[in-house]
Amino acid sequence: MYDPTKFTLRNMTECGAELRKLGCGATSMEEVSNRIVHYLYTKFIDRQTGKPAFALVRFFKTHAYGQLEPKLQEVVHQTLGHSPEAQVKCLTLLATTGEHPNWQSRHHSAKHQAIPLLSERLVDQSPMISQLIKQFGLAIDTVLLPDAHLDAHLMVDLEQKTFNVFHVPVAIGSPYVPAQQDFVIPYGIQSVLGYGGMLPSGHLMAVILFSKLTISRDTADMFKTLALNTKMAVLPFDSRIIFSE
Repeated sequence: MYDPTKFTLRNMTECGAELRKLGCGATSMEEVSNRIVHYLYTKFIDRQTGKPAFALVRFFKTHAYGQLEPKLQEVVHQTLGHSPEAQVKCLTLLATTGEHPNWQSRHHSAKHQAIPLLSERLVDQSPMISQLIKQFGLAIDTVLLPDAHLDAHLMVDLEQKTFNVFHVPVAIGSPYVPAQQDFVIPYGIQSVLGYGGMLPSGHLMAVILFSKLTISRDTADMFKTLALNTKMAVLPFDSRIIFSE
């Protein structure tokens, strides 16, 4: 078990090694991502209460609209009032778990199953998404590029330098953490930590942790290594089998 307020280099090494193993025997990226969110939710605890330190853990990946499951395409259609072009990137919830029953399946999510990323202007209107991309060291327009426009040289450069963290040390009152009255305050969210980066396919991967304990910058920085370990777990399924049957 790990305490996010006292996360050590040894903890980081042990946790990273376990994350790398979570892809073994899986048949889809969704299966691996479910293992990852459940591992993080159960292994990080509040030492004083013995309960999970994270209220909610989620795994997102961008996905072209035309390659989404029909049910997710319908979610996007309902959000926009029309169907976007097939190459439009959507930030797709692959896995989720948390203390509320509705947070324990991606199919139960009310607003985050598939978020269309139509333009840089619209992404900027979603403070958490835009800030996550920027703190990862990425340009929003690069994340939105259709797959066909991503050349090999660009992808090698992005992969090598942009596995990073998104950190909001004080969640209460932060413009980067929405749903203050409905989520942050009632569930006691103190800090938000995200990690991830670009996969070889040109899609963004992001794990977001909503913590009931304050997470320092030093601890957040150690999750850069966990981002690489997580990437290694899901890599065999990049551009292959994404969704479970």
